[in-house]
Amino acid sequence: MTPTASDAAVPEVQTATPDDQPAKIDEARRGTDWWGEIKGIFWLLLVVLGFHSFIAKPFYIPSESMLPGMLVGDRLVVTKFAYGWSFVSPTIPNPAAIFRSAVLRQPGEGWTVGLPFTAGRILGRVPTRGDVVIVTPPGTRNDYIKRVVGLPGDTLEVRGGVLILNGKPVPRGPMRYVDLPVDANSPCTDYPGAVRLVGGSQVCHLPVVTETLPNGRRYDTVDLEPNSTGDNFGPIRIPANHVFLMGDNRDRSADSRFGLDDQGLGGPVPYENIGGRAEFITFSLDGTTSLNPISWFTSLRGGRAGTSLHAEETK
Repeated sequence: MTPTASDAAVPEVQTATPDDQPAKIDEARRGTDWWGEIKGIFWLLLVVLGFHSFIAKPFYIPSESMLPGMLVGDRLVVTKFAYGWSFVSPTIPNPAAIFRSAVLRQPGEGWTVGLPFTAGRILGRVPTRGDVVIVTPPGTRNDYIKRVVGLPGDTLEVRGGVLILNGKPVPRGPMRYVDLPVDANSPCTDYPGAVRLVGGSQVCHLPVVTETLPNGRRYDTVDLEPNSTGDNFGPIRIPANHVFLMGDNRDRSADSRFGLDDQGLGGPVPYENIGGRAEFITFSLDGTTSLNPISWFTSLRGGRAGTSLHAEETK
């Protein structure tokens, strides 16, 4: 028996009632929940700044004061908890300074707000001799990167470029040379006669001496000139809760040997001014980055990612 049209199931068609129309219109009018978006951005920013302030932050090498181990253009990870936290730990952005620097191109101003000096650290401890640290010189908001060579209670001096701790010269290995690639970030213009041609590429040929601290930690230093400005210093006794910092590029580093007026650190630095410990290099750029996306890859220096910044320990 063939079914008739009246026997076939007729699909139910749902039509909007007049009562449904206002709800749909209101939903369309609401659009983007801007207050919700603002709250989301606020909490994201708070999480990022909290991590940046208390866990770790990136750091960019802007100068050659830590040659040969660190090059201009290296990007590092700095842990903020290594020595506990102090008044320099929080990262508080300064919108006005960011605008002046990024938009108006006015140099020489940090992007953060500095807190007033407060003595002591939370869960604090003094850095280990040989650590590479980030330091904010007293009275400034600029970050420097230097190596800890002197600890509280040490008597420290420098004679003829030789570091002397508690009356004993720090052992130094024989002078040798390293060849660092010449590029836009490291043009080698500050080292007359150091540019060489090796394998068809220009390199910066620099004299290097390995220095070994009393705790057995060793690292390379650049020794360029006899009797340069910082080759004779002290002796001084390092006060409690202070550390003495020097750059590895001894003749091109403004550090604890130089006053604040000379862009140095003004002597031993209160350990509250230490912002963190440098851990490793994440990547490095040779200075040729442009708006062309291809340059974001071609400007990468090979072989530097993952390089540890902890001083080697003698066995």
